[in-house]
Amino acid sequence: MSLKYAVLAALLEGEASGYDLAKIFDVSVANFWSATPQQLYRELERLAESGLIDARVVEQQRRPNKRVFTLTGAGRGALAGFTAGAPRPTAIRDELLVMTQAVDDGDREAVRASVEERMAWARAKLARYERLRERMLDGRDEDTFVRDTDRIGPYLTLMRGRSFEEENIRWGQRVLQILEDRAESAPVRDESAAGGRAG
Repeated sequence: MSLKYAVLAALLEGEASGYDLAKIFDVSVANFWSATPQQLYRELERLAESGLIDARVVEQQRRPNKRVFTLTGAGRGALAGFTAGAPRPTAIRDELLVMTQAVDDGDREAVRASVEERMAWARAKLARYERLRERMLDGRDEDTFVRDTDRIGPYLTLMRGRSFEEENIRWGQRVLQILEDRAESAPVRDESAAGGRAG
């Protein structure tokens, strides 16, 4: 999947500036696709040049004018074509897992610290996702929301983002417990005896 379709999907929410889209990506799209503001602005230019989005200038007093973007019919058609295709399965590519794979021959404490950092990151993201969920539900229970909302897609992707971070926390807790158990059960090396044999 390219950034192209993530931007087109974000514009289903309505007209947005590049700044607005960066905020949307940071808050809601980030649970399944990440992009820097610079990448977003470059992609917006490409999409406008290809006719998949329209751009117009909004004049502002006391602030610089801004460009806002909307989906065109061609953009909606491209997005519909994309959703009709078969997505490629994703594969994990994670440096922390490479570190964990080598924990027996590496710095175990550094790996532990990295796992704890990942868990803290996941908890922070879960807190953000929960705030977003509360805004989406707007006082409604989930059953009412999913039945009545105009657009269900953002909620479905939020569900996946939450479950991903919940699993990161579960995995991290299990890893830390296993490493602790192994450390406690490891035989204690008798340094004096080892030194005596060497002498």
